Amino acid sequence: MYILSPVSKRLLLVPILAVMAIQFLFVRTVWSLNMTNTYLHHKCFVDQGKFKPGSEYEENLKFIVEPIPVTSESFERGTKMEMVGEGPDLISFILQCRGDTSGPRCRSCYATALAALRRRCPRYKGRIIWYDQCILEISTIDSLDKIDYNNNLCMSNGKKVMAHYYSNSEWLDLIHNLTTKAIRQGNSKGMYYAAGETRLATENIYAMVQCSFYLSSKDCENCVRHNIKHYQDHLFNKQGARVLGKSCSFRYEFYPFLLEKTRP
Repeated sequence: MYILSPVSKRLLLVPILAVMAIQFLFVRTVWSLNMTNTYLHHKCFVDQGKFKPGSEYEENLKFIVEPIPVTSESFERGTKMEMVGEGPDLISFILQCRGDTSGPRCRSCYATALAALRRRCPRYKGRIIWYDQCILEISTIDSLDKIDYNNNLCMSNGKKVMAHYYSNSEWLDLIHNLTTKAIRQGNSKGMYYAAGETRLATENIYAMVQCSFYLSSKDCENCVRHNIKHYQDHLFNKQGARVLGKSCSFRYEFYPFLLEKTRP
């Protein structure tokens, strides 16, 4: 299992926690995977600085993060966006749960992500964190309606699929078809999301695509296509891979990994 960052000129493969490798190699059933919400990655935006205790920024932050009730519609939709303050005290708050994760699961992921951000990026004004079931970003930059090409990461299984087993065009077709489906269905739950599966030789391949709720349908398509091209060397011929980003994400595996089984 490897993690890649697009900000460097060279894409360097770096081993990540062994628990992620174990997840990919041994988690074979929907139920066992449903019980996990694995930490994936985080970034502290050092260039946005830190806030001081008792500052206006801290008051704005408390205003956003504290009052979200258990029954909030945000957790049912799987998305929440808030913007408070102005200038150096501006806070852009974006929560996006995975398309199959809502209600209590979304709330649980949010609580876990928020606590982890406080611990991993103490008092940083800008920070983002990825878990299996949600993404949480707190920033001083209003990036809505824009594709974020900077905050992406690619994770792939270290094992390769034999070249003769299937062509990359087959899983690419599945990803593109799901992108089209997500766009066609619109963001009725506050996001663009679609999942499905297809048969490759003797096995099924499972996949999902999700775009941020604030993007246009065209930007959703452009985001997915860009990330496929950018990370193609680390996506092709793998026994499972995913790209996670604030604007769009996609994943494919040779085992079910979603909370409910879906077909195209």
